[in-house]
Amino acid sequence: MTDALKRLSDEGVAVWLDDLSRKRITSGNLAELIDQQHVVGVTTNPSIFQKAISQGDGYDQQLSDLAAREVTVEEAIRMITTADVRDAADILRPVFDATGGQDGRVSIEVDPRLAHNTKATTAEARQLAWLVDRPNTLIKIPATEAGIPAIAETIGLGISVNVTLIFSLERYRKVMDAYLTGLEKAKAAGLDLSQIHSVASFFVSRVDTEIDKRLDGIGTDEAKALKGKAALANARLAYQAYEEVFSSDRWAALDRAGANKQRPLWASTGVKDPAYKDTLYVEDLVAPGTVNTMPEATLEATADHGNITGNTVAGTYEQARAELDAVEKLGIAYDDVVRLLEDEGVDKFEASWNDLLKSTEAELKRLAPSEA
Repeated sequence: MTDALKRLSDEGVAVWLDDLSRKRITSGNLAELIDQQHVVGVTTNPSIFQKAISQGDGYDQQLSDLAAREVTVEEAIRMITTADVRDAADILRPVFDATGGQDGRVSIEVDPRLAHNTKATTAEARQLAWLVDRPNTLIKIPATEAGIPAIAETIGLGISVNVTLIFSLERYRKVMDAYLTGLEKAKAAGLDLSQIHSVASFFVSRVDTEIDKRLDGIGTDEAKALKGKAALANARLAYQAYEEVFSSDRWAALDRAGANKQRPLWASTGVKDPAYKDTLYVEDLVAPGTVNTMPEATLEATADHGNITGNTVAGTYEQARAELDAVEKLGIAYDDVVRLLEDEGVDKFEASWNDLLKSTEAELKRLAPSEA
C-alpha cells in the first residue's frame, strides 16, 4: 500500500487537519495523526468549535468553573477556544521546531462579527496572540475589504497570520500585497522577519458548488461539460499569481532580509458533490510550497485511496484560464460568484459564532451551581 499522504508531503504539500476538539487533544488522536498521517498543522473556525462544544462532555469541567465565576458567554468562548489552541500548539511544537517555524501551526479566528471593521480586527488579532501565547499560532483574519489593511497591520506587529475566505484572484493579489506591506512595516520597526509566517487560505470546493449550480441552470451540453472545473482552474491561477509575486524585485528585498513566503493554503477541500472523486481537491492541487487543510474524511480518503502523481499544477495555467473564460462566456459572471461566496462565507461564520454563543450559554446555565 502506497503512503499517499507521505507522497503528498514529499511533493512539498503540507498536510494540515481542518478540525479540533478537546476530545481530539486529550484522547491522543491529534498526536496519532501527527505521528501516523503526516499531519503538520491544524486549522479551526467558528463552525468547528461550535460543533466541538455542543457534542459530548469534554468541556464540562471548564464550563462548570466558568459558570461558577459567572463570566460572560463571550469570555467563556475565548477561554475555551484559546485553551484548545494552546494545547494543540504544544502537541505540534516538535513539528514547529523541526521545520523552523514553517509548520506545526494552529490557527484561531478573530470574531467574525468584526469582519468589516479594520481597527477591531487588528485589536482582536493582538488580543488572541497574547491570550494563546504560543509562537506556533496563526491568527485567522478574513480577506474582506476591511480585513486587508488589518492583515498588513497585524503582520507589521510581528504576529503571524492565516488569511481566510479568499475566493477571487484579484482579492488574493491584495492579500499578498498586504503581507508584503506588513513585512516592510515590520522591517522598518526592526523586527526579525524570519519569525513572521503567513498562509493565504484560498477556498476551493465552494467555487464549484456555486458555479455548477449555475451551469445546471443553463443546462446545455456545453455548460454540463464545464462542471467541476472552475474551482481547480481558479486555484491553479492563484498559484500562478503566487509564483509571480514571490519572484518579484519587491519580494527579493524582503527575502534578503530573512522573510518567509506566504504559502497558498487550499481550504474547503472536502468534496461537496458525490459525483466527484472524494480526493479531487487534493490530487489535482499538488504543488510545492503549498498547504492543504483537510477535514478528517478527506484526510482518511487520501490516506486510503489517494493517487498522488507529482505536481498537478505546473503547466495548467493556459487551460485554467480557458475554462474560467468559457464559464464567463456562458453568462456566469466570475466577479458576481466570488463576491457572493465571500459574503456567504462571512455570514456562515457569523451564524456559526452566534450558534456557538447560544450553545455555550446553554451549557453555562446547565452547569451553573444551584442556589444554596
